[in-house]
Amino acid sequence: MSQTTTLLVTLKKALKAHGFTYADVAKHMDLSQASIKRLFSEENFSLQRLEQICQLMDMQISDLVKQMSEQQARLQQLSVEQETEITNDIALLLVAVCVLNKWRMQDIVDYYQMSEPECIGKLTKLDKLKIIELLPGNRIKLLVDANFGWLENGPIQTFFQRTIGQEFFNSSFHLDDECLIVLNGMLSLQSNGEFQRKLRRLAREFEDLNHEDSSLSLTERNGATVVLAIRNWRYGLSRHLVNNGSPAKKPQIIKR
Repeated sequence: MSQTTTLLVTLKKALKAHGFTYADVAKHMDLSQASIKRLFSEENFSLQRLEQICQLMDMQISDLVKQMSEQQARLQQLSVEQETEITNDIALLLVAVCVLNKWRMQDIVDYYQMSEPECIGKLTKLDKLKIIELLPGNRIKLLVDANFGWLENGPIQTFFQRTIGQEFFNSSFHLDDECLIVLNGMLSLQSNGEFQRKLRRLAREFEDLNHEDSSLSLTERNGATVVLAIRNWRYGLSRHLVNNGSPAKKPQIIKR
């Protein structure tokens, strides 16, 4: 993640901590709310505008940079060995996903068929991995950065792709909280790169919403998984029909 992106993530957290919304920022800067959302989405801030927003919170840009540095000191990724240890214990992986979504120990015990001693044992392992700090009363303090993520093509990501991908798409996606969009087209490398950047911005927006809703009770939240992908891909059933001498390139398949 670039420093610009990290700084803006820190800015969003600071605004939320001070109780300011995009509407407040728009009013302070004499801009429309849509313009403010676009600035954040496109990460297109001048130093002058950044300073204006900091002034709204009675902060200096240097204060924001200091907060960013403090947050970067928190764990952002595990090692391959640590992820392997988690994937070798499905119950540990389950508990890890729960705590990353701000579940309490009692929430885990109540929802899953897991005894309190067993859950404490898994939490103790996560404590040793420095993902959490297990506090007195079995309270959980997350030690990971807000932008914590599994290693790209690492053991956990590979595990989910191998074991859950087929199950995830085994749905008609017709419920109110479901959506499937499949797009086919042909893009230049430049357009493909631009679209990938937009996918990453959309992923960050999902993480922002997930963070905002983390303070709600479990009865007000439902599990949500989003898959964003683009690749140069040819339908397997059509390969035998392709003229190998044709200059046409393979169609792009985009799934969400």
